[in-house]
Amino acid sequence: MKNYPPINNHDTLQRFVFENTPVRGNLVNLTQTFQQALSQQQLPKGLRSALGELMAASALLAATLKMNGALVLQIQSKGALKLLVVECNTDENESLKMRATAKWSGAVGDEKTLFDLIEHGQFIITLDPKSEDGSQIYQGIVPLEGDSISAILENYMLRSEQIDTKIWLCCDGNSAAGMLIQKMPETMNQVTQHEENIEQDLETLNRVGYLASTVTNDELLNLPTETLLTRLFNEEDVRIFEPTITQFYCSCSLTSVANMLRMLGNEELTSIIEERGSIEVNCDFCNKHYAFDKVDAAQLMVAEATVMTSPKIH
Repeated sequence: MKNYPPINNHDTLQRFVFENTPVRGNLVNLTQTFQQALSQQQLPKGLRSALGELMAASALLAATLKMNGALVLQIQSKGALKLLVVECNTDENESLKMRATAKWSGAVGDEKTLFDLIEHGQFIITLDPKSEDGSQIYQGIVPLEGDSISAILENYMLRSEQIDTKIWLCCDGNSAAGMLIQKMPETMNQVTQHEENIEQDLETLNRVGYLASTVTNDELLNLPTETLLTRLFNEEDVRIFEPTITQFYCSCSLTSVANMLRMLGNEELTSIIEERGSIEVNCDFCNKHYAFDKVDAAQLMVAEATVMTSPKIH
């Protein structure tokens, strides 16, 4: 096994490949990242655990993409759970910046699991390249298929993206972790050139998938990356890449909140000010408080009027 010197695997994502095969993998551990992301949110135990698994999943999937931008995973339903959402941003420094939140209605006890709270659910994945080259935002929406977040994502990747992917996720309420094994997508030329190797590639994927399936939650959460990969794949030729740091980051700002309020329109803004005397907004992700008094609201409305009456430039 070719590797880097041992590191503390908390709050890192580790990429690895099985040499001379089209099979790759990712390992992620979120401890401080997870705790900071949810530190301002009082979540029932089941939703906290589910959000941790979805955070780990977003990091695993984001690491397979060649883009700088945002990957957003959402689970929506008409049951007690309304929304489970995670945003994972990658940048030119290759760090993973994450935030997450959940919305639900009614009393949700700690004994309730995610799937106890879902009714007519759907899974939504959004890719936002956030680039200046004209790249378009992609969004896929599918029904929830599976009895775990891992199964939902595996089904989505196979049916919507045609990529064989196996995922293991866990969260103990304090840390979240996960592992992904995936057959890398091939170009048409590669498929033509290597048709005779398709069966061999499938055999490799099945073999390492079987080995990976022996992993325990305790191992995912607590073992150093090198130790875990050696224990699972000691007879495989595995190459480990330099780790990527994960961290909590919320992109909310006074400007972004003001822009959101402008979208309500002058009439709605005026109505809120007359009723409440001010406009107050809390960020769903970090719980940061933003307040706009009558003067601030007037400036928002002036700004909107200015935009609406500006002459067109031909």
